[in-house]
Amino acid sequence: MKNKDDEELQRIKRTKLREITKRADSEKREAPLDKPVEVNDATFKEIIQNHRVVVVDCWAPWCRPCNAVAPIIEELSKDYAGKILFGILNVDENPQVSMQYGIMSIPTLLIFRSGKLLEKIIGAMSRQMLEPKITQYL
Repeated sequence: MKNKDDEELQRIKRTKLREITKRADSEKREAPLDKPVEVNDATFKEIIQNHRVVVVDCWAPWCRPCNAVAPIIEELSKDYAGKILFGILNVDENPQVSMQYGIMSIPTLLIFRSGKLLEKIIGAMSRQMLEPKITQYL
């Protein structure tokens, strides 16, 4: 009985080691994202859980302040590639996330670390004001 348990344990260890190695290899090959990724209701949870620090820009195409913030998010995405993942979420097309996080005004930035919401920033602001609010979570 003990021999069978030992064999099973070794099999599980080998399987886990292959999984970990495969995951590490794929992470090495992926280039850091230097532009915001499109986030939607279906991908939201996976994105915030699979990246250490994520900033989601909740916006709508008709929103002028949102359009003013968009270039800042693009710049920050380039400057912090590999450290912070920036995502954009169209609130008109993704009501589940909007309701879940109580998005009532846009633009709203949701800042996550390891899948946990740390801060919600509401309204447009300059890069000089926004950058320290985001980078404090690195």
